[in-house]
Amino acid sequence: MTACMLVIGNEVLSGRTPDRNLNHVARRLSELGIELREARVIPDDEAMIVAAVNETRARYRYVFTSGGIGPTHDDITADSIARAFGVGIGHHPDAVAVLRANYPPEMLNEARLRMARIPEGASLVKNPVSHAPGFRVENVYVFAGVPAIMQAMFEEIAHELEGGAPAESVTISCFLGEGAVAERLRAIQEEWRPAVEIGSYPFYRKKRYGTSIVFRSRDPGALGAAAASFRATVRELGEEPVEGEVA
Repeated sequence: MTACMLVIGNEVLSGRTPDRNLNHVARRLSELGIELREARVIPDDEAMIVAAVNETRARYRYVFTSGGIGPTHDDITADSIARAFGVGIGHHPDAVAVLRANYPPEMLNEARLRMARIPEGASLVKNPVSHAPGFRVENVYVFAGVPAIMQAMFEEIAHELEGGAPAESVTISCFLGEGAVAERLRAIQEEWRPAVEIGSYPFYRKKRYGTSIVFRSRDPGALGAAAASFRATVRELGEEPVEGEVA
């Protein structure tokens, strides 16, 4: 099972607002046995949102978006999703009812009612934090951008996602530069491809250069064998492998 995350918002691209949703979604999907294969940050631009949604929903089992479903003029994600699917958009009666139940009549103005505009045929995603719902159209889930709200929305639909066995990981570090281990690491990767994914991450700790190697796999046997090969490599090169990251 594969997925894509679309982070929508000019404020993210300008640097004004840091994104904190992608990391959360990536970790949760990994736990659910779903592989996040792509992530994009795109502006509040209808044509770009439509193009990105249509491209990614055809490629991946799941697409998750964050941002652009609030009450202001630049919140155009809902309209863009409707256009991507070629459907109309209007005030969803259940979404309106949720807003009426959580806002006093004098506060439920036209701007706030914009948050009840949902593409035709979409199902609502509950928002247990600020109540204005997200929605789902086919394999596309549309969430708010505020991290606490977005993450709560994700948990509301996590149970319905179809995943596989969660990948396990092993991290082995050593005080050897990437150049020293690259060739042998390539051989280990070739031997265990595609069962094991191997990533190499250089570091500088304790005034020494080193490398952390992360092995990920859904096959415990292959994972253990690949990691053991690298431990042996480190010892052959005159260093002692360190389990996990170097503090």
